[in-house]
Amino acid sequence: MALSLKPYCLVVLFLFSISLNALVSDVGAAGECGRTPIRSAAASLSPCLGAARNARAKVPPACCAKVGALLRTSPRCLCAILLSPLAKQAGIMPGIAIAIPKKCYIRNRQAGKKCGRYTVP
Repeated sequence: MALSLKPYCLVVLFLFSISLNALVSDVGAAGECGRTPIRSAAASLSPCLGAARNARAKVPPACCAKVGALLRTSPRCLCAILLSPLAKQAGIMPGIAIAIPKKCYIRNRQAGKKCGRYTVP
């Protein structure tokens, strides 16, 4: 039974870190996500947490839907989230997470663009 609760605990931990970060400091990458605070944009990607940590993890359809919507509305937002201190706190690996749009077969993923030191595949 403890194994089945692990994904839920990770999501709760991720959301807790977002809330704590909101109380303690402001994320410097705000603005890349339009009117949406980067913390809110990051929280909306919680279905992607497993795939953002493990290159072999299957990307859930809910993650693909959220990433696709984010790339349609604010293409630079995903990069801002991946490079934010919040992502680091959540254990997200930018080099792995940057490939999620490709794994989701998202066409408007800006292939070849740079995100920090990472290139969008």
